[in-house]
Amino acid sequence: MTKAKAQMGRRLLGLVVAGGALVQGGAAFADMGQPAPWEYRLQQAATPVMENIIWFHNLLLWIITIITLFVLALLVTVMVKFNARANPVPSRTTHNSLIEVAWTLIPVLILVAIAVPSFRLLFLELDVPKADVTIKATGNQWNWTYSYPDDKIEYTSIMLADEDRAKLASPPPRLLGVDHAIVVPVNKVVRVQTTGADVIHSFAVPSFGIKIDAIPGRLNETWFKATALGIYYGQCSELCGKDHAFMPIAVKVVSDQDYDAWKKCVQSGKDDCIDVPDGGKAKQSS
Repeated sequence: MTKAKAQMGRRLLGLVVAGGALVQGGAAFADMGQPAPWEYRLQQAATPVMENIIWFHNLLLWIITIITLFVLALLVTVMVKFNARANPVPSRTTHNSLIEVAWTLIPVLILVAIAVPSFRLLFLELDVPKADVTIKATGNQWNWTYSYPDDKIEYTSIMLADEDRAKLASPPPRLLGVDHAIVVPVNKVVRVQTTGADVIHSFAVPSFGIKIDAIPGRLNETWFKATALGIYYGQCSELCGKDHAFMPIAVKVVSDQDYDAWKKCVQSGKDDCIDVPDGGKAKQSS
């Protein structure tokens, strides 16, 4: 019996240690702009919109946790105090005005507490401010074509094969690296217009808090303002055919100087602007 208790204690201790490691790992494994092993939270925010999404998510998590614990407490109370053994003569009460008012008003107040920040967040996402850069993203089966209408730049972004990734000094994440990343300046408002060339696709970058459908014959738009340098990854989030899983999105956020240098390189007619900075080759549109 003592041995069994000792084994049980060790198992419980192991579970506690594993749980603590998982909680710590959520932060330790997290990398800006990409998914991470054992990740249980949203990706780290890189835009004001995503910061608001995370704040709203955490608010809802607290609300639903409190509601769940409250309902659990009620169920336990009912099972303990009002079973046939503890309460052989049931109450004949049919109305309780205080409880009836409470269970009407409290849910209304909870919904209002959710609705107000929800509408504020929706307005922030949908109200596109004046853009510093405009990019048109066209979904193809199965890659993306990006164009900068104001700068006459256009190129197609294709996922890197494993053998191509292996040749790079710092390989990007598998199934997320591309040969031609989107290049944008930091702390600038970027308008993204989306459409589809064949079927419905979806342009999504989790760290930016954006996800919008790319529909043939229709132009949708969203926006982001990246506040930190780096490379941020996303994927097509609409089932678009057999290679849907191989249609990644990579956005390289650079300084104003690097962005200007990249644009000048592309506009000079060069087809190898990958090192100015390493955002990917590009060509001018005709």
